[in-house]
Amino acid sequence: MDPLDRLAEPGLDLLRRVDTLLAAGAPEGHRVWPLLRRMQVLPGAAVRSFLELPAVAFSDAGRSVRQLVRGYDEVCAALTEPVLWSGTAATAFGEYRAALLSHLDEGPESLVGRLESTAGYADALADWIEGSRRTLARTLAGVLGSAEAVAVVVATSAPSAASAQLAVSVPHPAAEVEAAEIAARVLAVLSAAYDGVETLLRQWGPSLAESPWRTPVVGTPRYDTPTHVGW
Repeated sequence: MDPLDRLAEPGLDLLRRVDTLLAAGAPEGHRVWPLLRRMQVLPGAAVRSFLELPAVAFSDAGRSVRQLVRGYDEVCAALTEPVLWSGTAATAFGEYRAALLSHLDEGPESLVGRLESTAGYADALADWIEGSRRTLARTLAGVLGSAEAVAVVVATSAPSAASAQLAVSVPHPAAEVEAAEIAARVLAVLSAAYDGVETLLRQWGPSLAESPWRTPVVGTPRYDTPTHVGW
């Protein structure tokens, strides 16, 4: 359990209250508006979705993909064994074999190269999730202890029975500004996090492209005409 897991329950409760207040509107011109338009989601829902991202699953995927390389190594070793025959067909086979070896494991565009890139991309995603979780945890810790959080909780809490019996109406601020401020802080972190993952995709995208098979150009085999013995 990391810091974000420990803060998830109180953090989501506070953000649920923030979402409730934001549903009624936010102050005009507040910095939360561009973030809401970009993210298209309220902060509570955004954090709940982010909590579902499985960093461990991506790390496991990277390790699993790297294990596949062993199978390619075995195939390549079998293809490099000497051929005990010669002739035109053997020459053509040798050219195809060389092309297949290159396709399997020769450079970043080979199948092994693509596997290694896929594993690297999975590791990078796992690192991105872990780093983003740490940043979000720090932000939630800050907002949970803030005066804005107190105002939001007070504004969204039902009056106690004792207060109702006293019949004294104690006005509470609507806390739209405080809710908008908390939302802006949380959404800014998530917006930056998604910028980071888009950057990862741009960086790794070319290395994750399909590795096409390139058929070698092989000369047409020529077979000698057999000598017929006259009858």
